[in-house]
Amino acid sequence: MTSRSTTEKAFQSIIIDDEGRACADIPESACKQEPGNFFKHVGALALTKSADGLVDPKLVLSWLMTSLGAPVALIGLLVPVREAGALLPQLLTAGFLRKLPRRKWAWAAGSMVQGLAAAAIGLIAISLTGVAAGWAIVLALAILAVARSVCSVCYKDVLGKTIAKSRRGTATGLAGSIASVTVIIYALALSFNLVDRMLLVTGGLFLAGLAWIASGLLFATLQEEAGATEGGKSALKEAWKNFSYLRDDPQLRRFILTRGLLTATALAPPFMIAVGSEAGEGYDKLGFLVLASALASLCSSFVWGRLSDRSSRKVLIFSGIVATVILTATSWLAFAGTLSGGYILPVLLFGLMIAYQGVRLGRSTHLVDMAGKDTRAAYTALSNTIIGLLLLAGGLFSLIAHMYGGEAVLAVMAGMSGLAILAAWGLEEVQL
Repeated sequence: MTSRSTTEKAFQSIIIDDEGRACADIPESACKQEPGNFFKHVGALALTKSADGLVDPKLVLSWLMTSLGAPVALIGLLVPVREAGALLPQLLTAGFLRKLPRRKWAWAAGSMVQGLAAAAIGLIAISLTGVAAGWAIVLALAILAVARSVCSVCYKDVLGKTIAKSRRGTATGLAGSIASVTVIIYALALSFNLVDRMLLVTGGLFLAGLAWIASGLLFATLQEEAGATEGGKSALKEAWKNFSYLRDDPQLRRFILTRGLLTATALAPPFMIAVGSEAGEGYDKLGFLVLASALASLCSSFVWGRLSDRSSRKVLIFSGIVATVILTATSWLAFAGTLSGGYILPVLLFGLMIAYQGVRLGRSTHLVDMAGKDTRAAYTALSNTIIGLLLLAGGLFSLIAHMYGGEAVLAVMAGMSGLAILAAWGLEEVQL
């Protein structure tokens, strides 16, 4: 049995109800390469998603900077730098990246730079303390975020050229489920003190660096056909062109509105942890919080991915419902002063992370399937840039928390998730 036939059989065993279905939205030549490309996508994404779990700014890096004695003000920069830094540059880089007929090379380079940045954070952890460590980690994280922005612009375009329309969510969902196993093992080690915690966190940073570098090398082996390069204009011209899409496409506007409201699933965890810390939960349960997040990914990623291939619109609706229920319950328990009981906080975080995984997979699949092959990169860059601005503006929630408490912030985010259900309801079915 040849390696190719083995790959094809494995591919068909995963794409169970797609067997015999013609490739959709990719050329016939790309269809022949799809089984091999499918597993390369899964492998590369599984490595990067594993690395993401080992370098989690909301949990792991916050704990690390606290342990190194960095100021709270610098710790507060982690999530905005990571999220906004990964999204805001995209509107300007999309024009340059569109000049590349094969964008897998840019993705591979971005992944390797992320690996070097993660390794740099590991070196900082063992050589610096205090303010110096804090600024150095923030700088390294900013470099990682910008490299990630390059990968984000390129990935959906490469995915759209190499994997058929009915299989994209399955590939990303399967990768998420595989990666969650790595993070679960890591979380268990943190939870039960199997290894010194500082040693484990530092080692995890170096492991994440290796994973990102390996992912870049694997992604470079994809069989990607040359794509359209028109639109590779100057940054300002490309930005103006991208904003014209926002003006002319009402479905794109509604999609960005839905995604913007669902940023509550990304912004809420630090406030959940802050409220829980006030009620008796804290960073002493770092492992259980990481475990809850990883288990949510394992339990839901593949399912969300398969559902996204059928209706990414419904996935966004269901994710909004789950987020609304979880955030409402968390806010209510916090107001009632009962959030400190047992492992309530990790359980609630588990539920919210299930919604978060749905949002990630649903909006990614919806955008790829909604956009045409010539607008995919521009739609991705525009959407991510606007969301990056919203995430940066998310610092206003800290002001609300200061004035009215974290419970009020969670209540507001529950309302945002509820509005997202209504916004997603008006989206078109793009998988038909």
